[in-house]
Amino acid sequence: QLQASGGGLVQAGGSLRLSCAASGRTSSRYIMGWFRQAPGKEREFVAAIIWSGGSTYYGDSVKGRFTISTDSAKNAVYLQMNSLKPEDTADYYCAAGDRVTRVTMYYEYDYRGQGTQVTVSS
Repeated sequence: QLQASGGGLVQAGGSLRLSCAASGRTSSRYIMGWFRQAPGKEREFVAAIIWSGGSTYYGDSVKGRFTISTDSAKNAVYLQMNSLKPEDTADYYCAAGDRVTRVTMYYEYDYRGQGTQVTVSS
């Protein structure tokens, strides 16, 4: 199971750190991903990382502002979001899978958590 937390209300230019706690066994083969969905819009890929702490991947709209990381000891994945913009407002979801071939595809992740809401005011 995955549980995302850390969302909230922040002013433009501010920062937030989202956390996703994974319960149960994890594997170094897992790819952990963050996605977001704004009202009336399609779900969007944000970032992904290989659980063992290897390669990272980012959506074009967040490159240079967001950083994904893992903490194996805590079985957690984080999304540090800096220089937030109003267009970053969305529900953010974490996901995990060990058969992911396309990190940007939400449906390829076997495990998906509840979202956490992020609101960025202008």
